[in-house]
Amino acid sequence: MRSLLRRMVGQTGDLEHDEGDEACIYAVGDIHGHADLLHEICARIDADIRKSRPARPIQVFLGDYIDRGPDSRDVIAMLDQRRRTHSMVCLLGNHEACLLEFLVNPDMLAQWRQFGGLQTLMSYGLTPSLNPDAAERRALAQQLVRQMPPAHLAFLRSLPITYSRGRYFFVHAGVRPGVALKQQRKEDLLWIRDDFLVSEDDFGKVVVHGHTPVQEAELLRNRINVDTGAYATGRLTCVKLEGAQRTLLMTGNRAARHG
Repeated sequence: MRSLLRRMVGQTGDLEHDEGDEACIYAVGDIHGHADLLHEICARIDADIRKSRPARPIQVFLGDYIDRGPDSRDVIAMLDQRRRTHSMVCLLGNHEACLLEFLVNPDMLAQWRQFGGLQTLMSYGLTPSLNPDAAERRALAQQLVRQMPPAHLAFLRSLPITYSRGRYFFVHAGVRPGVALKQQRKEDLLWIRDDFLVSEDDFGKVVVHGHTPVQEAELLRNRINVDTGAYATGRLTCVKLEGAQRTLLMTGNRAARHG
């Protein structure tokens, strides 16, 4: 499946932001089709901004907005609307990459359905069978194009793969150890797990990511993981980054500060 994505990824998400100065950044983990949790974490971010009044707050969403949960369509609509009124960066996740690949290669639904693709199709009013054959896969791809608002497709196609600001590097999955940040492969940025997660390397910047669910957010020297498995746990996590200070905001939980 990853080889199928290489051609598609080359056509989308190539925009890389790189800002050298520090800012107050709110980075949000994997949402996976839960509009209620997105609404709650956004309310917590907004309340924190009103209270602490940072000079230049930026919100970074780390990908995987769709699949697994019931509200993929609503999540995309909310993010697309919110970024029109807030300083925001929404990154591409591997699940969004799969949706975009499905539109040009319907046969990949055989893999995508195994990690939540059917729920996304259903959120757009489609009624897929549990194991669509080749003919149904083609029909579903055509139906999705018709059902998906043009703004949603434009949103998905606009998503960059990385964002860099100050001491932090934001990406969905992680980076390949031993490879410079500007030379990373898109496949690794969207899919990598073990080689990155066990590495104690200095990556040049602190890598802020999601993709691999953990019980509690990991605030390590070289990386920060804020994917707390929201679709299964109900806990969507955001890390607020102000220089070296890290503060966690979570749905259903009190904020926790880490120096």
